Amino acid sequence: MSDLKVLRLVKKSEGDLPVKAFTAEAVAEPEPKPAVTPSIKPVSATPIKSFPGSRKQPQKQKPQEQPNLSREEMLEIFRMMYLSRRLDDKEIQMKGQNRIFFQISGAGHEAILVAAGMCLKPGHDWFYPYYRDRALCLQLGMTPLEMLLESVGAEADPNSHGRQMPSHWGHKKLNIVSQSSPTGTQLLQAVGCAEAGYRVKLIRELKKLVRGFHNDEVVYVSLGDGTTSEGEFWEALNTACNLKLPVVFLLEDNGYAISVPVEVQTAGGDISKLISGFPNLYRQRCDGTDPIESLATMRRAVDNCRKNRGPSFVHAKVIRPYSHSLSDDEKLYRGEAERVSDAEHDPLKRFGALLVQEGIADQDELQKLKDIVDRDINEAADLALASPQPTPETVLDFIYSPSIDPTGPEFDTEDLLELSGNPGTMVDLINRCLHTEMKRDQRVIVFGEDIADCSREESLGQVKGKGGVFKVTANLQREFGSARVFNTPLAEANIVGRAIGMATRGLKPVVEIQFFDYIWPAYHQIRNELALLRWRSGNEFSAPMVIRVPIGGYLKGGAIYHSQSGVSLFTQIPGLRVVYPSNALDANGLLRTSIRCDDPVMFFEHKHLYRQAYNKSPYPGDDFMVPFGKAKTVREGADLSIITYGALVQRSLVAARQAEQQGVNVEIIDLRTLNPYDWNAIAESVKKTSRVIVAHEDTMSWGYGAEIAARISSELFECLDAPVRRVAAMDTFVAYAPQLEEAILPQVGDVLKAIMELRGY
Repeated sequence: MSDLKVLRLVKKSEGDLPVKAFTAEAVAEPEPKPAVTPSIKPVSATPIKSFPGSRKQPQKQKPQEQPNLSREEMLEIFRMMYLSRRLDDKEIQMKGQNRIFFQISGAGHEAILVAAGMCLKPGHDWFYPYYRDRALCLQLGMTPLEMLLESVGAEADPNSHGRQMPSHWGHKKLNIVSQSSPTGTQLLQAVGCAEAGYRVKLIRELKKLVRGFHNDEVVYVSLGDGTTSEGEFWEALNTACNLKLPVVFLLEDNGYAISVPVEVQTAGGDISKLISGFPNLYRQRCDGTDPIESLATMRRAVDNCRKNRGPSFVHAKVIRPYSHSLSDDEKLYRGEAERVSDAEHDPLKRFGALLVQEGIADQDELQKLKDIVDRDINEAADLALASPQPTPETVLDFIYSPSIDPTGPEFDTEDLLELSGNPGTMVDLINRCLHTEMKRDQRVIVFGEDIADCSREESLGQVKGKGGVFKVTANLQREFGSARVFNTPLAEANIVGRAIGMATRGLKPVVEIQFFDYIWPAYHQIRNELALLRWRSGNEFSAPMVIRVPIGGYLKGGAIYHSQSGVSLFTQIPGLRVVYPSNALDANGLLRTSIRCDDPVMFFEHKHLYRQAYNKSPYPGDDFMVPFGKAKTVREGADLSIITYGALVQRSLVAARQAEQQGVNVEIIDLRTLNPYDWNAIAESVKKTSRVIVAHEDTMSWGYGAEIAARISSELFECLDAPVRRVAAMDTFVAYAPQLEEAILPQVGDVLKAIMELRGY
């Protein structure tokens, strides 16, 4: 038998996409046999399904470049596919023995994934896989032991160090970015990862600052057919096509999202038809159970991206021979004929039969290969089971950066404060901080909706410029250019998801969500991705960035959807710093700390405070910083303490002055940062006055102050001479009519009333 066996499969060009949905029944139908070399005959028992070709030119298909593979390469493809399948089977066995705790397989997807891995470069390209991508990760260089270490929850697991479920891939050395469970969140991050390279090509100074940049790098991201129903799928395609980013989207279509079939998920049952209008998108489709066809397709898709022609989209039809996971039983919703059809198209079975039929290997050779794989897996399983799990005392490790502490003395320059120039508003000093930090650090990238001066650069000389709806980012684009300051689509998840991908590569995004009221589409990215990335990867990956968010009411006309507050929904998220200045000076220093620290930061800017005369300040200098977790005593007092932040600071000051006229001396503590908050300052004040009010703009029930009040009652009970009192918004929404807004939000009179009632307790 010759050492070299050449398989040449003539593949169709992209053309128009077929009307027929990709269902298990469709795959089982007879199709025209693919063109083959005379020395290779198709396996008649399991014909390889070909997708229908172009409707415009059905008889004139242009042959594509064909993969030429040696015997050794063919056997290695089979070995890798078998290795992936047997690792699934081993985990299933271990789950049945209660030695691991969850299993989700990549069975049926092996062929397209091995092919993808053969076309991509580990440690060079970047990878955002999903949970079916075991074979890809093996092909890139992850070992069976490393996978089984994750299965048993071992500390040595490079994917997550025992913190995530099995099949949640991550490997720093291979550039496999930590994967999470939420469906589709990886897509926007992959786009942001590719965009980091795109920005480097626009800004040469970034070349040494962006991690692992290569001029021909490709970002791979995969998804299942159900994920195409997520809005973030469409947002990711939109930006990737608009910027012509080198992203390979691999859709592994097994026909089901758990129990929901593709025709229920997708109008017409064929996502490829729905995305046909995207410009700059190189679309390919293939039988993902055929490794040779898959390899030819993936080579074209990756080559398109390497040549910077724009993103590629590969729609691979695969099967799911096992249930969704071991928590699912597909017999409850899939008929026997359908399951038999999948079994007949098992990529491992068909490719093994092809190797034997074409004389590339005989059954004995394949069995020897299988025996070696099985032995290696059993040995890896024994090693994994013997590997220790993380110790309980490590659970708090890597919630935040272990190397840069924004609560530390290096971020505290308040004692060295030197003010100069005319007093500026909060808008002025935030804007100036952005200017100085962008000059200082080329990695700082500013983007969001409407934040640029003018997206159409040819008009910049004719217009004043937008610079944000509140003018906070005015003239940043003029000074630093459109590569570093730019507008985004009206899509909040798009803004945050892309920023996470950029931050993972070493850029420092400072993004704006135009109004707090519209942050909710991005909450998924913030809660499940941004805040968790460092912890879930065991500090292998992180995404330090700043999200600036105008927030709050007291606007006279802001109404329901421009007056919301709800900081407690963010302060309860571990891994996220939450900052809320009440004046221009603190806003400048806290924003500078936020940009220079190594954690993700929510930076809340109260809209009512943006241009108030009472909170103005001269400029404090380009290195002025306020550390996190350091409150400010804005008024000394002996009779009663008010713990507050944001717009309630000034209202509390006014109420305190009125209370002074009635003989009550009130101390006011401005928290400035809400996570972390300065417990020591709170405790010292309460011990001094023995009476305390917690005042904030959140609603009374379940608002931020509830945690502070509960902790005071728990830890300082002996110091109290009266119950802890809260002043907050009513448990309703902010209305448009001014007198309704005034009744709903806490006013000076509400604070004064609470002071006098508590003083008289």
